[in-house]
Amino acid sequence: MLSINSYFDDHVKSIAFQGKTNATTVGVMDIGEFTFGTSQYEVMTVIDGELEVKLPGTQSFNTFTNGDQFEVEANSSFEVKVVRQTAYHCTYE
Repeated sequence: MLSINSYFDDHVKSIAFQGKTNATTVGVMDIGEFTFGTSQYEVMTVIDGELEVKLPGTQSFNTFTNGDQFEVEANSSFEVKVVRQTAYHCTYE
């Protein structure tokens, strides 16, 4: 079953489904700045685009582009600056 979600006044859209081993989303982000909260451990991969991400416990933003991935612990939040429209893939544990 697919679940379609929209966040931040339609600037972020995702389609959620159950992957082979983990819950998964595939989505797109429009240019802007967003703060995401987590309830589960996440691994996010940039499919196409560019994100500047400030992960929990860090003081600065790091850039992630095509093929790059980052991990976020459960029950935390992270900041994202979308430099150009970006497609992403995220798995949850």
